[in-house]
Amino acid sequence: MSIIADIKSAFSRRDNALNQLLLINVLVFAVLVVVKALLFLSGARPAYEVLMRQLELPADLPGLLRHPWTLLTYAFTHEGFLHIIFNLLNLYWFGMLFREYLGDRRLVGLYILGSLAGALLFLLSYNLLPVLRPQMLAGMSMVGASAAVTAIIVGAATLLPDYTFNLFLFGAVRIKYIAAAVVLISIAGISGNNTGGQLAHLGGAIIGFVFVKQLQAGRDLGRPILAVGDWISGLLHGRPRLRVSHRNTPPAAAGKTRGPLVQPEQNEIDLILDKISRSGYESLSKEEKQKLFKASQQ
Repeated sequence: MSIIADIKSAFSRRDNALNQLLLINVLVFAVLVVVKALLFLSGARPAYEVLMRQLELPADLPGLLRHPWTLLTYAFTHEGFLHIIFNLLNLYWFGMLFREYLGDRRLVGLYILGSLAGALLFLLSYNLLPVLRPQMLAGMSMVGASAAVTAIIVGAATLLPDYTFNLFLFGAVRIKYIAAAVVLISIAGISGNNTGGQLAHLGGAIIGFVFVKQLQAGRDLGRPILAVGDWISGLLHGRPRLRVSHRNTPPAAAGKTRGPLVQPEQNEIDLILDKISRSGYESLSKEEKQKLFKASQQ
């Protein structure tokens, strides 16, 4: 099978969100590497800077108004090998964990929210803090998935604080300590050469924590993001935007029973998530694991 066919296959599956996020980042990076090399050889290097302005997030508001799409495109754009490798490894490790418990759609929702939260804190800091104004006027911009990845790291640690990863040289480490280290490193880096990026990490960390806490309280902050995505997908693929459930159930009966059926199920999922936070995934019964899996597919 050709590479193009493999890519099409990856994007055709509905249960493949993590791989799709990874693949988008890799594809954008690969295209930029090839384009940069070609433009350099052709003597048109300045054209690459024009291209990057269409993808990177500018710190100044006039630049953002001219390129509003960069609120999202920056989070899929990388320019250094170490930068993309570090981000994608963390996205894979913590994304797999997050996806296993909360499903593909919530993983995508948190990735997008983490990107937006990172962009928001980046923009507010550069436009409101006098100490950062000279950098903004000098044309400061930002690229990278770090804010989105940090949101997923902190989200996973908030959901499963005592889950352990085996780290080289350190052994088994609870992910709440990994997340705390990521946040502390970002705070320490604010006074360094990547102030904007570190601030964006903190924006992602905040939304990762809030996202899971709100989810445990029964509120899914990612639902509007997914609704917009479903609407766009419907337009592109010509699918109807309304889906009918329980076709054999009369409308009147559905209206009477829908509320009592949905709420207890959500309560059960919340109790299962609390149990995971306290005792780990291994403490769940087979029935509880099945309920959690079914909920993740919704």
